[in-house]
Amino acid sequence: MFERVAGLIAEQLKIDVATITPQSRLLEDLNADSANIMMLIMDLESELGIMVEDDALMRLRTVGDVVEYIEKCKK
Repeated sequence: MFERVAGLIAEQLKIDVATITPQSRLLEDLNADSANIMMLIMDLESELGIMVEDDALMRLRTVGDVVEYIEKCKK
């Protein structure tokens, strides 16, 4: 799942996927802004068939947080 999420992030932010780790912070390390994050969430919802709760968005700070959230949703 990490590779899939990292690929989507790299595509969205136009960065090298090799620079993304589970500890990478979306805002501080990857320079994502709120529009990037919203597009990423919409892409994840569409591709994975999940629904990200609005209140969860504030808790998704790292790539690992996103992966963990998706894995919980997929259960």
